[in-house]
Amino acid sequence: MDKKNIAREWFIKGCRYDSLEPDSDQAIETYRKSIKFDNKFTDAYINLGFIYLKREKYDDALKCFEKVVELEPNNPETYNNLGYVYEKMEQIGSAKQMYNHALEIDPGNTEAMLNIAQVLELEGNYHGAVQQYRKTIETDPHAAASHFCLAVLYDRHDMFDEAIQEYQNVLGKNPDYLKALFNLGNLYVQLGDYPKAIISFERVLKLEPDNAKAWNNLGSIYEETKVYDKAVAAFEQSISLNPLQEEAHVNLARIQYLEYCSNPESSKKEKIARRLNFILSVNPHNKRGQKLLEELTGAHFREVS
Repeated sequence: MDKKNIAREWFIKGCRYDSLEPDSDQAIETYRKSIKFDNKFTDAYINLGFIYLKREKYDDALKCFEKVVELEPNNPETYNNLGYVYEKMEQIGSAKQMYNHALEIDPGNTEAMLNIAQVLELEGNYHGAVQQYRKTIETDPHAAASHFCLAVLYDRHDMFDEAIQEYQNVLGKNPDYLKALFNLGNLYVQLGDYPKAIISFERVLKLEPDNAKAWNNLGSIYEETKVYDKAVAAFEQSISLNPLQEEAHVNLARIQYLEYCSNPESSKKEKIARRLNFILSVNPHNKRGQKLLEELTGAHFREVS
């Protein structure tokens, strides 16, 4: 068997380890063996580079993607990958240079165009980023990702009408775009449009029933609208999915505290205190938990025995 076939076998083993045991070092070792038998095997360098990226070993990732650029100098994707490594290393100028190089090779490369827009955001160039996102949308009007990135930019700068329009554009192209639904729900909450916020989060939960944050957000809306039974059910569901989620615990404790204030019983007080003490054992700096515990322990009610 020649060396290239042996390299291919090691590469396939690496892909298997990468898929089944992503946190082990076996994928790294097998990709290295693949490269040892064929030092021009670009796919092995790419996969190895992404493992290093995930582990935040940026210098190692950089070496892998630089090798890919050396082997495939006319492939725009190689420059996108290299640019992303530079971004993670906070070398924004080098990142932009790589993305521009990708566009020189392929002027219609929407990934590079999006990457440049995001770099402009990092540089604080709001207007430049908007123009770049719009240019990307013009290049590929059917790509939901471009609309989503522009929506997030508008959202971040409190341009609510524009953000809503872009999130809706995303959902018009992909009704199951989870992040767009989630962000749109949060935006409607900010605007006080709770019925639309509920619809958004219910759609999120239809797609991803185990989304603990969406359950918590839905609970917060029901609490705000004084539908306490649904709020409690949502917070409890959120906690069942993520027992360490502080926000849902505090939210639930707050409703339980309101119930305790209207009907003071020692058993209720103890239950709330246990929940809050648990939260503070996880995060002693949780200010909302601290404040609520202080209110609870300082409350003067006649407890029903």
